Amino acid sequence: MTRTSSFDHRAFDHRMAVFGADDAFVAAALPFLAEGLAAPGEPPPVTVAAPERLDLLRDALGGDARHVRLIPHGDWYTGSAANAVAQVAGYLDSRAGSDGRVHLLTEPDWAGRAGRSTRETAEWIRYEALANLLFAPTAATFLCAYDIRTAGAAIVGAARRAHPDTGVYEDPVVLAAELDAVAQGPPGSDAVLLPQPYPAAVRARAAARGLAPADAELFTEAVTAALASLGPVTGVLLWGRAPAVVCELRAERRVDDPLAGFVPPPGAELEPAQGLWFTRQVCAYVDMRDDAKGATIRLQYG
Repeated sequence: MTRTSSFDHRAFDHRMAVFGADDAFVAAALPFLAEGLAAPGEPPPVTVAAPERLDLLRDALGGDARHVRLIPHGDWYTGSAANAVAQVAGYLDSRAGSDGRVHLLTEPDWAGRAGRSTRETAEWIRYEALANLLFAPTAATFLCAYDIRTAGAAIVGAARRAHPDTGVYEDPVVLAAELDAVAQGPPGSDAVLLPQPYPAAVRARAAARGLAPADAELFTEAVTAALASLGPVTGVLLWGRAPAVVCELRAERRVDDPLAGFVPPPGAELEPAQGLWFTRQVCAYVDMRDDAKGATIRLQYG
């Protein structure tokens, strides 16, 4: 593989590649990885992709394969979009070079969790958009690979709006607000208004709705962390059955910040004191909606 040394890496660079055949994936990956191999002061570039494409890429790289980290995407994407933020942030913190310098090619599993529902897909598009803000302080280079055969034209079209190199890029805040404009349904018909103290009530009700004791405790910690971050609330509702138990908080003030709960904390250990970051890491979904009187925050476990 020919390497180039003309790459001048000074700021976060977020790119997108769309392919419809495995050889097209390899054709997009090779020059990107060559760029990373030639970049001064960078650790080995990384490719996170489907195992069968990693095999093809390994063959195409030849001897250079030993200088590239190849990770099956099932080992990298192990949970929600918020968990993916933590994975990338942790990698940049522990393995990237100065200022987060690394070439990272990633292919989410659109045939798996990322594409399993419209709601799940929206969370991953949000992650792609907010990555432009979250990782802006770094000098990392990302290439997000989209297999149109599994992702589909609609997802690819939405993802283009989250990548600055596509010509249809949208401001991440605008795109996140558009995703948030989708109306939420009403609380479940089995919703109950919880009494104070809220942690004890969440724990008891979550267990009564079928969550195992350890899960009920973890969900309670996630709700408690959100309560501590949001300030005074005027009501807490809970509904659903395990694993999809939902808790809705009505806060007196607006959240406003589209990055709330997405900014990685300095500590590597996951702790309730990390507030909404902890909440997002634990819950499958955290939906925040501001209005003139405050905010409604829905937390879904599972």
